[in-house]
Amino acid sequence: MLSDEALREFREIVWDYFRSHARSMPWRDDPSPYHVLVSELMLQQTQVSRVLPKYQEFMGKFPTIKVLANAPLSEVLATWSGLGYNRRAKFLHAAAQMAVRDFNGEVPSTLQDLVTLPGIGTNTAGAILNYAFNQPVAFIETNVRTVFIHHFFADRDDVDDKELLPLVEQACDAEQPREWYWALMDYGTYLKQTVGNKTKQSKHYTRQSKFEGSRRQIRGRILKHLLGGPRPSAELLTLEPDERTAPVLQDLLREGFIEEFEGQLRLTESLKLP
Repeated sequence: MLSDEALREFREIVWDYFRSHARSMPWRDDPSPYHVLVSELMLQQTQVSRVLPKYQEFMGKFPTIKVLANAPLSEVLATWSGLGYNRRAKFLHAAAQMAVRDFNGEVPSTLQDLVTLPGIGTNTAGAILNYAFNQPVAFIETNVRTVFIHHFFADRDDVDDKELLPLVEQACDAEQPREWYWALMDYGTYLKQTVGNKTKQSKHYTRQSKFEGSRRQIRGRILKHLLGGPRPSAELLTLEPDERTAPVLQDLLREGFIEEFEGQLRLTESLKLP
């Protein structure tokens, strides 16, 4: 645990940076629960610069959680197109539907309820609780790891989140947790740009798999082909002449991204919730 003096000095460093370099983002300007939910799903494994224009487009198309819940999945995937990791769009759509069905159309405000939503793990739920509901819940993501490893584990490799979490909990500003985590995000981004990616010293670090030539790329291209409407599976196999295309089509069918319709394949119109 940190001494009172070390805690005070650390907080001052983070707050000082934030006071001078706070970033303006639409989900900060209006941190309503739905806006935060959308932004957190979009920001998973994706840089802010790529999320910003897509977020604006998405919110223009689906301004409320009920509008999103009532939209066909195909329309959600079409709007998401270009952001990558399409599972997140499917998770977000299902989460909206579950919120409407199970939580009176509201994003739930407890950790226990949030983690029941598709695509929402403990850390994403913690982020939502801080940003949307101003609840001081400790969570760890890449920028948080960067800050705490840089300041307290600079000479260590294989740092476990279990070692970081008590410090994250201790350092949290319980009176203004939303702004504190914004400050950590911005300061962590700055550290990545100046001292490098400290998350490589984390036990939980995994290098992002190469996209070019991957199954993920084939999945994305198939979904793009289907944005224009249904196609025969044989046509998709011709458009994507790769031995992995047939099993990818089976995966997409099994996962509910696409469905059979009048002898062709199309983007799924509606989800089947548990």
